[in-house]
Amino acid sequence: MIVINFKNYKAGKNALQLAKKTQKYLPRAIICASALDIEMIVDKTKLSVFAQHADSQEGNRATGYNILKSLKEAGAKGTLINHSEHRISFDMIKKTLREAKKFKLKIIVCESNFNEVKKIARLKPYAIAFEDPRLVGSGKSITKYRTRDVEKFADLLKGKDIIALCGAGINSADDVREAYKLGCNGVLIASAIANSKKPEILLREIKRIER
Repeated sequence: MIVINFKNYKAGKNALQLAKKTQKYLPRAIICASALDIEMIVDKTKLSVFAQHADSQEGNRATGYNILKSLKEAGAKGTLINHSEHRISFDMIKKTLREAKKFKLKIIVCESNFNEVKKIARLKPYAIAFEDPRLVGSGKSITKYRTRDVEKFADLLKGKDIIALCGAGINSADDVREAYKLGCNGVLIASAIANSKKPEILLREIKRIER
């Protein structure tokens, strides 16, 4: 599984162009787009579109929040939460997962701590993405710089109905291939595609090895 986080490198027409290129080479990929672009990309492609973050709606809170109900209505199939650039508490992760079930939204929870991974796994999210904040956007792949930890993470989820992803510094088809070898079901990739002037090069290379 390939999950591509557009971050805010791509928005509006640029986000749609990248989504169409992604669809050409990796039609089964999940893309994580800005909440502002979800409805447009859903309308113009057949990709599975996730939000980059979602907020649990406690009480009547809504203004300025990415509430799950609105994301669902925009056409999102799910959302990332707890990315290293937008951390939330474990209690909020739990509330968001519980609320997401009401709207049948899939949640990918990002985490870098093994103890937290174990706690989150008990909540049965759609996927957990193991990442190292120090490597995010660095071009230094977590598969090379934390090889044993990635393997340990994949082992923690073995036998559970949770997709194991790894992310941070993924920048080549070899990194994706290595993630599979280490036991992961896929990768979470961002800068190497979303910030590239020619993303189709890497998209094409990943297509050759995608499961």
